[in-house]
Amino acid sequence: MSEQPISPIEKAFLDVRASDLSLKDRLRVVADAARSHKPAYADAVDEFATRLRHVQAGADAPQVGEQMPPFVLPDHEGQLVSLDQVLARGPTVIAFHRGHWCPFCRLSMIALAEIEEQLKPTQIVAISTETQRYTRMLREQTGTRFPVLTDMDAAYTMSLGIAAWLDDKLAGMISEAGWDIPLYQGGKEWVLPIPAVFVVQRDGRITARHIDPDYRQRVEIDELLRAVELLG
Repeated sequence: MSEQPISPIEKAFLDVRASDLSLKDRLRVVADAARSHKPAYADAVDEFATRLRHVQAGADAPQVGEQMPPFVLPDHEGQLVSLDQVLARGPTVIAFHRGHWCPFCRLSMIALAEIEEQLKPTQIVAISTETQRYTRMLREQTGTRFPVLTDMDAAYTMSLGIAAWLDDKLAGMISEAGWDIPLYQGGKEWVLPIPAVFVVQRDGRITARHIDPDYRQRVEIDELLRAVELLG
């Protein structure tokens, strides 16, 4: 029985995942492949991102200088992890991702893994709305060693103001592509985090953040490195 052919979008991901390109350029290659392969879907994403920007989605999320709200969330092995426990070990980059199915999230995770040693003693913690089965899959797909926490029902994500409910048009297109977001999240809702990164020092104060309603855009790695350097 022959194997299923790899989609042009997945092929683009595989082509650039280990390349010397910057994260921005890797993301662009995948975005271009998505637009060529599924222009209607790319147009729907454009419309969705424009609507999110129009309502200033994510603008009310915790600001630089404010305290990062506390959390207690299970990691990829099911062990509960609190923000206090994380910060007791050192400053932290907290990165929110959509899930294992998203090639843009996988590329972002790979880019973070590439600088994990360089960031020390600052650590990385990722948060996803997917259940442990899929957060473990995300770690395996991206070769990351840092923990991925599960935000069940997107409760913490919503409390931060970085949750986005997908409209029926976009949800239908994602479903047709074979991705079952409610299944991955263990629920029924089509809600996803707006990809976001917070740099948090040991006392819990946010020193930098990046939030973009267009999930195809992620924090520049050089920008993140500079933000971490300022922690001293």
